[in-house]
Amino acid sequence: MHRSRIHWLWLAAVALLVVAPWAPVSATPVQTTSQAELYLSQFGYLSAKFRNPTSGSLLEKDTWEKAIMEFQSFAGLNVTGELDSDTMELMSLPRCGVRDKVGFGSDSRSKRYALQGSRWKVKALTYRISKYPSRLDRAEVDKEIAKAFSVWSEYTDLTFTAKKSAPVHIDIRFEVNEHGDGDPFDGPGGTLAHAYFPVYGGDAHFDDAEFWTIGKSRGTNLFQVAAHEFGHSLGLSHSDVRSALMAPFYRGYDPVFRLDSDDVQGIQALYGRKSGGSSGGGGFNPPRTTSRPVQRDPDSELCSLPKIDAMFNTADGSTYAFKGDNYYKLTENAVADGYPKKIAEGWPGLKGNIDAAFTYKNGKTYFFQGTKYWRYSGRQVDGEYPKEISEGFTGIPDHLDAALVWGGNGKIYFYKGSKFWRFDPLKRPPVKSTYPKPISNWEGLPNNLDAAVQYTNGYTYFFKDDKYYRFNDRTFSIDQSDPPFPRPVAHWWYGCKNTPSTFDTLGNVKAIKNEEVQHDNVADDLILDAAGTDERPAGDDYNRGSGASSTWTNVSIILFSAVLGLVLKFQSA
Repeated sequence: MHRSRIHWLWLAAVALLVVAPWAPVSATPVQTTSQAELYLSQFGYLSAKFRNPTSGSLLEKDTWEKAIMEFQSFAGLNVTGELDSDTMELMSLPRCGVRDKVGFGSDSRSKRYALQGSRWKVKALTYRISKYPSRLDRAEVDKEIAKAFSVWSEYTDLTFTAKKSAPVHIDIRFEVNEHGDGDPFDGPGGTLAHAYFPVYGGDAHFDDAEFWTIGKSRGTNLFQVAAHEFGHSLGLSHSDVRSALMAPFYRGYDPVFRLDSDDVQGIQALYGRKSGGSSGGGGFNPPRTTSRPVQRDPDSELCSLPKIDAMFNTADGSTYAFKGDNYYKLTENAVADGYPKKIAEGWPGLKGNIDAAFTYKNGKTYFFQGTKYWRYSGRQVDGEYPKEISEGFTGIPDHLDAALVWGGNGKIYFYKGSKFWRFDPLKRPPVKSTYPKPISNWEGLPNNLDAAVQYTNGYTYFFKDDKYYRFNDRTFSIDQSDPPFPRPVAHWWYGCKNTPSTFDTLGNVKAIKNEEVQHDNVADDLILDAAGTDERPAGDDYNRGSGASSTWTNVSIILFSAVLGLVLKFQSA
């Protein structure tokens, strides 16, 4: 299966994890099957017996393929079951030594943030830096460590107090090589740091041989690595949401760093939300768990004619739907009070009837209408706009239907009519010559979409007329659920009263009877659909792994066969 090479900048961003009491990852590139076996056993994909090359243990083909596929799925690679160059390249990147397969999802539908299983019983925690790095100023290190802890206290009632002497809850040390815990560091590259979960004491160790830096793109950013490690010290395991801090990947220096909604959900699942109803400065609120949407009639036009022009998330995690000259803020189960409002008032200088919109990783929001586009920083236009789409987004057509930043690979996707384009601003040209491609590559999606959004729960959603589709990024097809997709937008997203909940086999809307709600799957899903936290999609730069279940014992053979049968479709995304 052909797949575009992962851009070096993304590869350089992959390196962060925590360690279990096992030997560290070697900084030597993974180039052989034996090295890959050692790596996979190190991180929980193979039995620990395969870590000893002299044990004489025989690795069966099915076990090997399953381990490779599971690693590829977790890491966001093409799930081929083969030790290809991309897989070995990813295995060779710097990272910590904790197993990827530690902890559990938040519930049966959540395959995002994972909890290790232990937590601190108190919220007033103490820490000390008992051994400082050899090449950084101590006062600056104190500030960076305090800032890293504040990442988690911003969204919870946790407090962190620095002390100069023991005892403390979390001890922090910068060490080299063997340092007394059985987890020796390996010099520059390889292992960056490791931390222990609360049940094991919560301590965090950093490899002092690394080139630690503060506020620079060079080297390894101390603040971001420390914030990740402290997440483990508090009880969080790894998330498979690539944009999450607790993903097993170091993303490089981010000057406008903020927690992903997945991280917020995880830490609040352990320690609750910040007192006073605040969830921190990011404006994120985790989904409620009520059994049905709040029944409202926010706007007769929106409920009777739910077709919209665009939907997008802002940098603070808020979700907005645009329709004509109006915009609506969406809560986790309906439309927020006080809406609709005028687009021109919410985003001064922006016209109505927007074709498409998305917020990129730089925190800027882009709006498209006709042949032009606007860029906003928050609610303020960010420069001299509008500009021509042909100038700022070379290779992208005018008069778009929809756009989104896809969580599968972080690239921008544009949709128009029966075709779609992938835009990568880091490449020249930003649109490959193989585009446009047919929307039919996204199995189950209709042509002529109205809107698309990568929601804060990790799902990808597509909207057309009165329907919406939830896309599974792993199977690269419309998600399987009960009730099935597509579903009526008015009921599930806008909380409109007296509106249908599902469609019959002929595509006509129908209401779910009260007695039917007793079915577990239906009852779980009868909240605003976007409040769920299941799986995500796949494409030419992402995995082709399992669906909502990650129980590889049951599905590995099916997946291997599916990969062979769907090569052409998936590579064409």
